[in-house]
Amino acid sequence: MTALLLQDVSCTFVSKDQPGQRYTAVQQVDLAVGAGEFVSVVGPTGCGKSTLLNVGAGLLAPSSGTVQAFGQPLAGINTRAGYMFQADSLMPWRSAQDNVAAGLQFRGVPMTEARAQADDWLRRVGLGGFGDRYPHQMSGGMRKRVSLAQTLVLDPDIILMDEPFSALDIQTRQLMENELLAIWQAKRKAVLFITHDLDEAIALSDRVVVMSAGPGSHPIGEFAIDIERPRDVAEIKTSARFLELHAAIWAVLREEVLKGYAQQLKVA
Repeated sequence: MTALLLQDVSCTFVSKDQPGQRYTAVQQVDLAVGAGEFVSVVGPTGCGKSTLLNVGAGLLAPSSGTVQAFGQPLAGINTRAGYMFQADSLMPWRSAQDNVAAGLQFRGVPMTEARAQADDWLRRVGLGGFGDRYPHQMSGGMRKRVSLAQTLVLDPDIILMDEPFSALDIQTRQLMENELLAIWQAKRKAVLFITHDLDEAIALSDRVVVMSAGPGSHPIGEFAIDIERPRDVAEIKTSARFLELHAAIWAVLREEVLKGYAQQLKVA
């Protein structure tokens, strides 16, 4: 079953820099994520990766095209999806436990049960015993773990992730990637993962989709990642198949990255 389906999706916006002008971020995009499938989208900066994620979440209605969640047309917020943002989405006045429990409370789950589920998920992401910490008392890696628990405690059928680990140091990042893979392996939810890091995309995914440079970005390549699971993200990066896949995807991505960089220089 297809968990998330974008068909012929285009998104056009009014330009902030040139009033009256319109800017097409993504154009005629077809993208499918199967139930239980981990799909990553890579592409140059400004190619509309996050725009596609917002469309899938129901936060942004496409200018044209259709979106479906498990075969049903998406109208408004995608209630079957959980969204982990690039920036911390924690409420500073709430403890880690209460941040994780917040979504359950908003759904009407009694406080005692919500906090019990929050504690369970904090343990799953390696933060058992840290439920009383506030965001300012936690490291960046710990806050990301809380954000991950905050997303997964709601048991979404589709997990949307927008460069969730990009701000972390490499060691913490690899730990978080392995934590995510372990949880995904157990739950097998559909994941649409946005990243600028090709290594990360290959290490985590079943399939990697490459976007062209903008404006009017669209998929220009799709690669099945046929590396055996379970995986350790540090170990597989030295395998022959990983290096082959990296070379093949980079051959498609490289020119688009250069185009995107040239466009940024032109704007600057």
